[in-house]
Formats: sequence, C-alpha cells, structure tokens
Amino acid sequence: MSAVLLVVSRLTPQLTFIWYCFVRPLTGAKDQKARLDKFYEGQADVYDATRRGLLRGRKTMLNLSAGHLRTLRANCPDKRLVWVDIGGGTGHNIELMDRFLPISSFDAVYLIDLCEPLLQVARKRFAQRGWTNVHILCQDASDFVLPEWQNSSSVDPKGSVGFVTLSYSLSMIPNFYNLLDRIDHVLSPQEGLLGVVDFYTAGKNASLHEKAIGGESKECGWISRWFWQIWFDFDNVHLSPARRSYLEYRFGTIKSYNGRNRFVLPFIVRIPYYIWLGRPRTADISKSCHVFEVEGGNTIGNCSPASSINVTKEIDSTSVPPLELGFPITEQQSESNAVIVNITPPLSSFHYQVNKPWRLPYYEHPVHKEFRTFVYSFTWEDPYVDVMHLELTKDDSMFVITSAGDNALHYAIAASPRTVRSQGHLLELKLAAMQSLDYADFFTLFGEGYHPNFRYLLDSKIAPHLSSSAYQFWRINVDAFTTPSKSFYLHGYSGWALKLARFIFTIAGVRTDVERLCECETLDKQVQIWQQKLRPVLLNPVIVALMRNPVFCWNALGVPMNQRRMLLDEGSVYEYVRDTMDPLLSTYLLKTENYFYLLCLLGHYTPTSCPLYLTHSGFKTLKANEGSAANSFRLHTDSIYNVLRGLNSWSLTRALIMDHLDWFTVNSKDVDEEVTQLARVVAPGGFVFWRSAAKHPWYNEVFERSKFRVEAVAIRTGSEVALDKVNMYASFWKATKL
Repeated sequence: MSAVLLVVSRLTPQLTFIWYCFVRPLTGAKDQKARLDKFYEGQADVYDATRRGLLRGRKTMLNLSAGHLRTLRANCPDKRLVWVDIGGGTGHNIELMDRFLPISSFDAVYLIDLCEPLLQVARKRFAQRGWTNVHILCQDASDFVLPEWQNSSSVDPKGSVGFVTLSYSLSMIPNFYNLLDRIDHVLSPQEGLLGVVDFYTAGKNASLHEKAIGGESKECGWISRWFWQIWFDFDNVHLSPARRSYLEYRFGTIKSYNGRNRFVLPFIVRIPYYIWLGRPRTADISKSCHVFEVEGGNTIGNCSPASSINVTKEIDSTSVPPLELGFPITEQQSESNAVIVNITPPLSSFHYQVNKPWRLPYYEHPVHKEFRTFVYSFTWEDPYVDVMHLELTKDDSMFVITSAGDNALHYAIAASPRTVRSQGHLLELKLAAMQSLDYADFFTLFGEGYHPNFRYLLDSKIAPHLSSSAYQFWRINVDAFTTPSKSFYLHGYSGWALKLARFIFTIAGVRTDVERLCECETLDKQVQIWQQKLRPVLLNPVIVALMRNPVFCWNALGVPMNQRRMLLDEGSVYEYVRDTMDPLLSTYLLKTENYFYLLCLLGHYTPTSCPLYLTHSGFKTLKANEGSAANSFRLHTDSIYNVLRGLNSWSLTRALIMDHLDWFTVNSKDVDEEVTQLARVVAPGGFVFWRSAAKHPWYNEVFERSKFRVEAVAIRTGSEVALDKVNMYASFWKATKL
C-alpha cells in the first residue's frame, strides 16, 4: 500500500498538470486575467515541476543574456540596471538568473504578470531568498507601469530599462503589438537587451529578411505548423508567425536559435521553439555599417539601406580600425549577372552584434546544406613554409581560403597584416574563444578537442563574440566538443579518416606502436618504428585499394574526383603514400615538430606539437591589446568568385587559394573567371600562391594569360625530400602580378 501511495504522490504534479491543461474545461472567464487565474489556480504549486521539460531554452536564454549584458555594459558599468521580466509567473526565471548574473547586480528587478495564483508562488520564493530589489507587479503587460516612473523623482520611462525578458509569455499576450512597442520605448537604445524564448511556427520557406538575420532551421512543415497552432490554441497560446515576425521587425536581431523540443516522444513529438536576443533599432550601429559598406566586399549589391543612425559619423578607430581598402563597394557598377544581397531594415544580425564585426552577413544557400558537417577540422597546409615565401608586412591585405582557420591565425601572429579575408564557422569560433577564454580553456577546447563545459562556455562567454549563424551552428553541434570518447578532430569528414586509421591500427595490433612513434626523441628511433611497424600496415594492398576508392577519397579525405584524377596521373596510390610518408618521418619529429601527423595519429594536439595559435606565445599575441591582431579578420561565406567580385581593384597584395583549383575540370570556364577576378583585385607586385596534386597543373597557363608570372616554389621529385611538414601535394606555386 505504501508503494502505491508513493507512486501516486510522485505522479500528483503530472496528473494535476494533465487535468488542468487537457481535461478541465476553461469556460466562464470574462477576460484575460480571469482566464489565467482559473487556468492556473489549481496548478500554480506544481507549475515549475511540470514545465521543466516542456519549456525548453529558458536557462540558455538567460545564460546568453547574462553574457551579452556584461559585454553591452562594459563601458558603462555604473549605469543603473533595471530588469523587467514580463509574464514571469512563479519567479523561476529570476531565481535561475542568479546562477549567471547575481540578482544583486541589478538596481531593480520587476516581475510583471497578470495571474495572481502564480504571483503568490513568486512572493514566497523571493521572501525565502531575501531579495529586497525584486518587486512583483500584477499588471497587464501591454501597458505595464513601473513604480519609479510614478514617483516624485519622475524617472523618464524612455530608455530607462536595461533588460527585458519574455519567457514563454509573448505567445500568451493578446495585445502583443502594444507590448513590443512599449518595450521598444522603455528599453535603453544602446545598452538595452531583450531576451525571448517561446514556442513558434513558421512557413516552409524563409523570407529574405529571415535569412539575413540568421534564422537557420526555422522552417516548419505543414503538419507541424498547423498541428501545433491548433493544439496550443486550446490553451489560448498563439503560435501564429505574426508575433515573432513583428518582434524581429521591431528590434534588431543579435542572436536567433531555432530548436525542437523532443521531451515527450523523441523523434516523433518535436515542438518548435526559439531563443532570441535583440536590441532596439535605434542603437548606434555605425561601426558595423562602416565595416559592411566600406570594407564589406562580400558581394556586389551587398549594400545596406539607409539606417536610423548616420553612418558617416566619426568611427572609433580603436575598436574598428579603418582598413583603407579604397572606395566603398556601394559605388561600384554591378555586373548584369551579379548575385544581389539586398538586406533591408532592420538589417542583419551582423549590424546589431555587440562585439567585433568579423563575420560579414550572408544568405543561407542550398549549397550549404550539401555539406552535412564541416569538411576539415584542421588545416592541411604548412604555414611555416607559406610565411617564408609570403614576405608579409603590416601593410599587406590577404585573401585566404580558411579550411579550419589555423593558417590564417598563423599569418596574423607572424606578421599582423592589415586585412585577412577568410571564411567559416570554425575560424569564427576560434576567434571568439580567443577573445573570451583563458589559455587553459582555449587549449583544452582546440588542443585536446574536448571540453566537458563547452555548452556553458558557448552560452556565457563565447556567444557574445559570435554571429547569430555561427552560434546556431555550434549550439546544434555542441557534442563535437563534449563527447568524452571522441575528440573534436574525430568529427567532420576528415574525422572519418582518422577514425578509420584508428580502427586499422587496432586490428593490426599496432596502437601501442603509434603512441611510441609520437613519443620518439630521435629521428632514428622514429624511422625504425615507422619502417618496421606502421609502414607495412598503411601500404597494405587492402588499404591502398581503399584509398583508390572515389567515395572514400571525398567523404574521408576531402579529395574530389578531379583532384583524385590528377593525383593518379602522377603515379599509383602506393607511390603517393610512400613518397608522402617516407621523407616526413625521416625529417621531422612528430613529438615536437610535425603537429599535422601527430594529430592524425593521436586525435589531438600536445603542448609541444601544435599549431602556432595553440602555443602560449601565439595565444598571447592574438589576445594582446584587446585582440587587436584579430581586428584585421573579415569572414565571408560565399564562393571565392563572388567574394573577389565584390572587392575593389588592386585591394589585395597576397592571396592563398590552397588547392581548390584542382577541384575543377580541365579548361573550366569557372577557373578562367576566378583568375580574371584575381588579376583585377591583386595589386601589381602582389602574390598568389597555390598547391596542387599535379606537378604541373593545367591552370598555370590561365594565370600566365592573365598577366601573372608563374614560378614553382617546390615540386616533389620522389621519396627523398619532403616539400614541407605535410608533403601531400606534388607542387607549390607562386604567381606574381605584373
């Protein structure tokens, strides 16, 4: 009997929830307040216990908000800070916020709700906490009034509030237009922050504005869209797209995350919810507009409209140094076939972000979905050799294909060039982590490839430095850094190859020898282990046959069909592996010099063998002077041709295009067009560098026709000498603009 009573007592909150939400009829209520009181009066005491799984994202929204508030208020820490939590009910959000930003740091906190039964729970909660700066107001949210606006001191309501939250309440407030207009009026234009988490539905195809503000994965199928709208409408919760659309129009978006709640039946019941942070559109965004319009070069036509702030006002050069790339691209003549990116008010999330404007805005494109994950988790070209030939100075402007971003960071440390144009969510994460984390956390994250607290660090410290799109990507892929048995470098396409290598070494019984190879103190010992233990395994006929397979070459090694063909034209796969590995193992110690192959064998870096940005000295260089060395980065998400087409003539002095021209078919017109653009944007005397799987790639002639002088930096001649610490390419080339 006692066991039955125990089960019943444990199920009482859930049974109460089911009764009031799904069984008991909600009739006889004359207005919104009466409806809320009747709906919650019998379940107020179990509200928090029964909503923990249903109302997802509240903790994330508050953690994100705390990190962004610290950033927004960095220059005015003594300014009065007032938080208004609208529809806060039981006060759960305020109690939860104390974990991320102490309630004592607020001058005043106001909980506004129209439901008296829920507010009774909040009063008990705050009395137990002893908070004297937290005040409860039973008011209609659409015309809320704070006591301080009515006192004799007569605080002007306009711009007097620093922080407003709407946690699963925007969908329940009938007059949401008035509410959002009122919030916009009272929120501080420069330091103010609005945080929202709620259910939503959306159309199948996102609008251009939705794409511009970074709302990936927002689309809902028609079944999901109509089912959830009808289902929640029974409880007077309104999920029509109008509320979120007006929110995103009335305010400038900082962060936007779209998720699915699977707490009931995973993979079957998936309730759409979103987390959103924003600022008033009256915020001074002139610095972002300067970067976007003057330094953008993202795409011809990628021009922001007139904003509410005069963009021509003087820019603080200490925070966003002018890059002096020439005339704004807005004055260029658009080509007839140009891809127009017409971002309309209230502009993109790029314009309203609270930190350095690294990532230029872009539209989500179908081609992005062809890559199910990141292709390369590490960069596969030797930056030390690059720097020997780049002749970099602080006056150079560079164009770099990012890959994992390791080399671009290396160039910034080595020479601090004026501009580094690059791409990618991974490089942006590294830049943001470098700005926000200490060296121990940074190395744990990118050196070891595993950090158990990555989710917390992402929301509380890294997110304020990330674009909305990058945050959404890493929020979805948070397990890439939090899986204990699988480091970050074992994820992505390149991770498949590393996992396969581990499997092969295990089957062959040489895993211990792999570890010994990475610990060798002398080249003689390293060569001995390689020749006797590992070489016979990697040059086994079965492995060689696997490496010939085109599907494996692309999905595991990132080698497309055309490049694979070039490689095989130079010799057999057996010869390629032999000529790549033999000279490497006899020239560079894995333990202290060759971090490329140490990573492949161990799945992580070590403090003595890692890229320059992961060394303590490299980290300090990039972090010094508030990260000034990283100010030069401008991250593009577009085709190389489109990015080049948006740049001014002679605006680049160095370009590193890696091996990507190997991907094109022979005599491809795309190569002609890209090289033509390189010839236009690279200044006379400037350099373009590339590597190739062929000793004499066919496209060298294209550069020569475009008035470049082409010369070989190095060509592989056999298995005696390694070209660099990677040694996977047959040749390395330099083109000088005449």
